[in-house]
Amino acid sequence: MPQWLQWSLISAGAIAIIALLGFIRRQMTMLAENRRRQQKAEAFKAKRRQDMVDSIKVIAMAIEEDQVEYSEACLRIKGLLDHVAPELMEKSPFRVFMEVHEKLRHMPTHQARQDTEVRFVEKMDKERFEVEKRHADEIRRAATALRNHRF
Repeated sequence: MPQWLQWSLISAGAIAIIALLGFIRRQMTMLAENRRRQQKAEAFKAKRRQDMVDSIKVIAMAIEEDQVEYSEACLRIKGLLDHVAPELMEKSPFRVFMEVHEKLRHMPTHQARQDTEVRFVEKMDKERFEVEKRHADEIRRAATALRNHRF
């Protein structure tokens, strides 16, 4: 084999090795960047979950101290539990949050409530207060259980 061919093949091999090393380095950099992004996303998700758990506990304490309407608290807790621990909604005593939510979910809220006729709003409020009164003891027990629950 002629010497020029040998040197040409050696040069081609060296170029291929350098190109492969560059490719490997780029892939490693991309993997490291993806790992960093994934860790950041997981940290954000964990913080968001912890913030929701804290909110649940604050609302539960507000229920225990009668600082919030039970219907409002049930709607908020149900929404938070759907993201944090949906399986709790099927267990006693937490089931009451789902029950109250089901009984009140047809009622308009926010701007829709403001746009509704006053007499209809009064009728809905009466219905809401009856639901609260009927489930008050269960709601307080569930709030205490939630406050002490480990998520």
